[in-house]
Amino acid sequence: MGTNGSTMLKPLRQGLPPLDPAAVSDAASCALPARYEAVGEARRFTRRTLDQWDVGDRFDDICLVVSELVTNALRHGLPIPHQRLSGEAGRPAPAGSGRTPQSPVVRLHLLRWTERLVCAVRDPGDETPVPRDSDDFSAESGRGLFLVDSFADGWGWHPFAGTLGGKVVWALFRLRPAD
Repeated sequence: MGTNGSTMLKPLRQGLPPLDPAAVSDAASCALPARYEAVGEARRFTRRTLDQWDVGDRFDDICLVVSELVTNALRHGLPIPHQRLSGEAGRPAPAGSGRTPQSPVVRLHLLRWTERLVCAVRDPGDETPVPRDSDDFSAESGRGLFLVDSFADGWGWHPFAGTLGGKVVWALFRLRPAD
Protein backbone atom coordinates (compact mmCIF):
# COMPACT_ATOMS: atom_id res chain seq x y z
CA MET A 1 0.00 0.00 0.00
CA GLY A 2 2.80 2.47 0.81
CA THR A 3 5.12 3.82 -1.85
CA ASN A 4 7.82 6.40 -2.21
CA GLY A 5 6.30 9.88 -2.33
CA SER A 6 9.19 11.62 -4.11
CA THR A 7 7.13 12.00 -7.30
CA MET A 8 4.87 14.39 -5.42
CA LEU A 9 7.64 16.77 -4.36
CA LYS A 10 7.90 18.86 -7.51
CA PRO A 11 4.24 19.98 -7.72
CA LEU A 12 4.13 20.51 -3.96
CA ARG A 13 6.97 23.02 -4.03
CA GLN A 14 4.74 25.74 -5.45
CA GLY A 15 3.20 27.62 -2.56
CA LEU A 16 5.15 25.81 0.14
CA PRO A 17 8.09 27.11 2.14
CA PRO A 18 11.38 25.86 0.68
CA LEU A 19 11.78 22.13 1.30
CA ASP A 20 14.82 20.15 0.25
CA PRO A 21 13.60 16.99 -1.55
CA ALA A 22 16.84 15.24 -0.61
CA ALA A 23 16.10 15.85 3.08
CA VAL A 24 12.83 13.89 3.12
CA SER A 25 13.10 11.59 6.13
CA ASP A 26 10.10 9.45 5.34
CA ALA A 27 7.45 9.18 2.65
CA ALA A 28 4.38 6.99 2.37
CA SER A 29 1.55 6.86 -0.12
CA CYS A 30 -1.64 4.90 -0.63
CA ALA A 31 -4.22 4.65 -3.37
CA LEU A 32 -7.84 5.03 -2.32
CA PRO A 33 -10.93 3.74 -4.10
CA ALA A 34 -13.83 6.04 -5.02
CA ARG A 35 -16.10 5.19 -2.10
CA TYR A 36 -16.71 6.90 1.23
CA GLU A 37 -15.24 3.95 3.15
CA ALA A 38 -11.91 5.17 1.75
CA VAL A 39 -11.92 7.95 4.38
CA GLY A 40 -11.62 5.28 7.10
CA GLU A 41 -8.93 3.50 5.07
CA ALA A 42 -7.00 6.78 4.80
CA ARG A 43 -7.31 7.36 8.56
CA ARG A 44 -6.04 3.85 9.35
CA PHE A 45 -3.16 4.22 6.87
CA THR A 46 -2.25 7.61 8.37
CA ARG A 47 -2.39 6.33 11.96
CA ARG A 48 -0.21 3.31 11.11
CA THR A 49 2.28 5.55 9.30
CA LEU A 50 2.40 8.24 12.00
CA ASP A 51 2.82 5.56 14.70
CA GLN A 52 6.17 4.81 13.02
CA TRP A 53 7.18 8.47 12.69
CA ASP A 54 7.81 10.90 15.52
CA VAL A 55 5.25 13.64 14.96
CA GLY A 56 4.76 14.54 18.61
CA ASP A 57 1.63 16.42 19.54
CA ARG A 58 0.55 16.88 15.89
CA PHE A 59 -0.73 13.27 15.55
CA ASP A 60 -4.44 14.06 16.01
CA ASP A 61 -4.27 17.26 13.94
CA ILE A 62 -2.70 15.40 11.01
CA CYS A 63 -5.26 12.56 11.20
CA LEU A 64 -8.16 15.05 11.22
CA VAL A 65 -6.79 16.99 8.26
CA VAL A 66 -6.19 13.80 6.25
CA SER A 67 -9.83 12.83 6.85
CA GLU A 68 -11.04 16.22 5.65
CA LEU A 69 -8.80 16.29 2.56
CA VAL A 70 -9.82 12.78 1.51
CA THR A 71 -13.50 13.51 2.13
CA ASN A 72 -13.25 16.66 0.00
CA ALA A 73 -11.47 14.76 -2.78
CA LEU A 74 -14.23 12.14 -2.81
CA ARG A 75 -17.06 14.69 -2.66
CA HIS A 76 -15.73 17.36 -4.98
CA GLY A 77 -12.80 15.89 -6.94
CA LEU A 78 -14.54 13.08 -8.78
CA PRO A 79 -16.32 13.62 -12.09
CA ILE A 80 -19.59 11.89 -11.14
CA PRO A 81 -19.65 11.57 -7.34
CA HIS A 82 -23.10 10.02 -7.01
CA GLN A 83 -22.15 7.20 -9.42
CA ARG A 84 -18.56 6.68 -8.33
CA LEU A 85 -19.35 6.69 -4.59
CA SER A 86 -22.38 4.45 -4.66
CA GLY A 87 -20.38 1.51 -3.33
CA GLU A 88 -21.64 -0.72 -6.13
CA ALA A 89 -18.55 -2.67 -7.16
CA GLY A 90 -20.08 -3.78 -10.45
CA ARG A 91 -21.10 -0.34 -11.69
CA PRO A 92 -19.03 0.66 -14.73
CA ALA A 93 -16.77 3.69 -14.77
CA PRO A 94 -17.85 6.56 -17.05
CA ALA A 95 -17.08 5.97 -20.74
CA GLY A 96 -13.71 7.27 -21.79
CA SER A 97 -12.42 7.53 -18.23
CA GLY A 98 -9.75 4.88 -18.80
CA ARG A 99 -10.47 3.51 -15.31
CA THR A 100 -12.07 0.31 -14.20
CA PRO A 101 -14.68 0.40 -11.39
CA GLN A 102 -12.09 -0.58 -8.78
CA SER A 103 -9.37 1.78 -10.08
CA PRO A 104 -8.10 4.12 -7.36
CA VAL A 105 -8.73 7.71 -8.35
CA VAL A 106 -7.63 9.40 -5.13
CA ARG A 107 -4.13 9.11 -3.72
CA LEU A 108 -2.86 10.12 -0.27
CA HIS A 109 0.79 11.08 0.23
CA LEU A 110 2.52 11.71 3.56
CA LEU A 111 5.98 13.31 3.41
CA ARG A 112 8.04 13.99 6.53
CA TRP A 113 11.08 16.14 6.97
CA THR A 114 12.82 16.64 10.31
CA GLU A 115 10.61 19.56 11.32
CA ARG A 116 7.79 19.46 8.76
CA LEU A 117 5.17 17.08 7.46
CA VAL A 118 3.06 17.45 4.33
CA CYS A 119 -0.20 15.60 3.69
CA ALA A 120 -1.19 15.70 0.04
CA VAL A 121 -4.32 14.28 -1.57
CA ARG A 122 -4.49 13.94 -5.34
CA ASP A 123 -7.78 13.65 -7.24
CA PRO A 124 -8.85 13.89 -10.90
CA GLY A 125 -11.02 17.00 -10.42
CA ASP A 126 -10.21 20.42 -11.75
CA GLU A 127 -12.47 22.36 -9.39
CA THR A 128 -10.66 24.96 -7.29
CA PRO A 129 -10.87 24.12 -3.57
CA VAL A 130 -12.51 27.08 -1.85
CA PRO A 131 -13.38 27.26 1.84
CA ARG A 132 -17.03 28.03 2.50
CA ASP A 133 -18.07 30.75 4.89
CA SER A 134 -17.63 29.36 8.38
CA ASP A 135 -20.38 31.50 9.92
CA ASP A 136 -22.76 28.56 10.30
CA PHE A 137 -20.93 26.17 12.63
CA SER A 138 -24.07 24.06 13.02
CA ALA A 139 -24.08 23.09 9.31
CA GLU A 140 -23.57 19.37 8.71
CA SER A 141 -21.10 19.91 5.86
CA GLY A 142 -18.95 22.58 4.30
CA ARG A 143 -16.43 23.01 7.12
CA GLY A 144 -13.68 20.75 5.70
CA LEU A 145 -11.27 23.40 4.45
CA PHE A 146 -12.07 25.59 7.44
CA LEU A 147 -10.85 22.71 9.66
CA VAL A 148 -7.80 22.16 7.45
CA ASP A 149 -6.98 25.86 7.75
CA SER A 150 -7.52 25.75 11.53
CA PHE A 151 -5.41 22.68 12.30
CA ALA A 152 -2.62 22.83 9.68
CA ASP A 153 0.14 25.44 9.58
CA GLY A 154 -0.62 26.08 5.92
CA TRP A 155 -2.47 24.56 3.00
CA GLY A 156 -2.90 25.04 -0.70
CA TRP A 157 -3.45 23.25 -3.96
CA HIS A 158 -1.76 22.76 -7.29
CA PRO A 159 -3.33 21.74 -10.62
CA PHE A 160 -1.70 19.06 -12.77
CA ALA A 161 -1.39 19.58 -16.50
CA GLY A 162 -1.25 17.22 -19.44
CA THR A 163 -2.31 13.60 -19.35
CA LEU A 164 -2.06 13.42 -15.55
CA GLY A 165 -4.74 16.07 -15.02
CA GLY A 166 -6.50 16.74 -11.74
CA LYS A 167 -5.02 18.47 -8.74
CA VAL A 168 -3.29 17.94 -5.43
CA VAL A 169 -4.47 19.63 -2.22
CA TRP A 170 -1.82 19.77 0.51
CA ALA A 171 -1.51 20.70 4.15
CA LEU A 172 1.72 21.54 5.95
CA PHE A 173 2.46 20.83 9.62
CA ARG A 174 5.45 22.12 11.53
CA LEU A 175 6.92 19.48 13.84
CA ARG A 176 8.87 20.11 16.99
CA PRO A 177 12.50 19.03 16.73
CA ALA A 178 13.26 15.79 18.57
CA ASP A 179 15.08 16.38 21.86
